[in-house]
Amino acid sequence: MNGMIKTCVSYRKNLAMKKLLVLTTAMAACGLSFAQQEWARVTSVTPVIQQVTVPRQVCNTEQEVVQQQRSGAGAIMGAIAGGAMGNAVGGGTGKTAATMIGILGGAVVGDKIEGSPQAQVQNVQHCRMQNFYENRTVGYNVGYEYAGKQYSVQMPNDPGQHILLQITPVVSNGSMPPPPPYPQR
Repeated sequence: MNGMIKTCVSYRKNLAMKKLLVLTTAMAACGLSFAQQEWARVTSVTPVIQQVTVPRQVCNTEQEVVQQQRSGAGAIMGAIAGGAMGNAVGGGTGKTAATMIGILGGAVVGDKIEGSPQAQVQNVQHCRMQNFYENRTVGYNVGYEYAGKQYSVQMPNDPGQHILLQITPVVSNGSMPPPPPYPQR
C-alpha cells in the first residue's frame, strides 16, 4: 500500500510540473513575460547632431526699367483724319486712291505724333530656391550605470537623470549556458 501512495504522489507531482511547464510556455508564446522594471542612473547624455539640408525660397525685389506698349490710338486717329482729307481732295476713281493714300499717310503721321511711351521703373520680385544647412539633434547617446556596470544606448530623447530598464529573464532548455545577470551591450 505504501508503494501505491508513493506512486500516486509522484504522479500528482509530475502532473503539476507538466501543467506548470505548459502554463509557462503558453504565457511566453502569448507575449506575457516575467519582465521586471528597474531604474538605472544616467551618467552621461551627449546629443547626436546631424547637418541637414533645408530648402528655402529666397526672394529679392529689384527695380527694372519697363518699356510700355504703344496704344495704337495715334495711328488710328491719323488714319481717320488722313482718310477724310484724301476723300475730300480726290474726285472720281482718283478719290479712292487719294483716300487710301490719306489713310496710310495719316496712320504713319499719327503714330509719330503719339511717339513712344516713356519707360517706367517698376519693382520686380525675383524668387529662387536656395539650400541652407542646419544642425539638428537627431538623438542622444546615453551612458548609464546598472548593478555596478557601465552601459550605453542611443535614444530619441534625453532621458533625464534616470532611465527605466526592462529586465527579462531568458528561459534556457539546458543546452545553452545561463544568461548573464545584467543587460549587456
